[in-house]
Amino acid sequence: MRLRQAVILAAGMGTRLRPIGHQGPKGALALGGESLVGTSIERLRRVGIERITIVTGYQPEFYRALADERPDLICTLHNADFADSGSMYSLYLARAAVKEGFLLLESDLIYEQRALTALLTQPEENLILLSGPTDAGDEVYVETDADRKLRAMSKRRAQLGPLVAGELVGISKISAPLYTRMCEYAGRHFAGGDLHLDYETDALVAAARTLPVHCLAIDDLLWSEIDDESHYRRAQRIERLILAREAEA
Repeated sequence: MRLRQAVILAAGMGTRLRPIGHQGPKGALALGGESLVGTSIERLRRVGIERITIVTGYQPEFYRALADERPDLICTLHNADFADSGSMYSLYLARAAVKEGFLLLESDLIYEQRALTALLTQPEENLILLSGPTDAGDEVYVETDADRKLRAMSKRRAQLGPLVAGELVGISKISAPLYTRMCEYAGRHFAGGDLHLDYETDALVAAARTLPVHCLAIDDLLWSEIDDESHYRRAQRIERLILAREAEA
């Protein structure tokens, strides 16, 4: 079934970007004349996504303005507890808006268009995108089994087994059953009053114990997350490489 929906997690405060003068949410950061989220929205539209749910937190007005401009395409949900919760809580709040499979993205990314097309053209319903080594700092390493199914994730590679397939990009294809398992796991955790839970290293890994979650590695993928000043400087270089590569395609 063709995916028509995407969810962008955009609740973070982006405090580590303040040294470069950025005071807004991370997804509002401009690169190449467009915000990170604005670029993702355009890339999602190109692959046929018809509905984008943005889960907001810090300074939600920026994202609400995007939704006001494109109410046919974009809606927002607000995580009022953004300062005291993890990314899985934001995704958990999207339950009413998400009734089918979807693409899941983080808001602070730049990437090639083929990152999306590669996920969408693969037959697996549950698929996490990985890259080769980036040496960017703050990497999340992904361990799989021999069939490239998710086993574990960690920022410390030494904690994982020998089959590390690549680095987590922050773009995934999530089926409705997988999302349900993730939310069930998260709901039990949240019932104890702690909203700090990550969607990837916690909920996805837990759900993968009962449902197969495949991993797709594109070793030469150009991409970057932007969490701090060093990431931003790297992303400026990566963006130029992306533009050059896509101009040749």
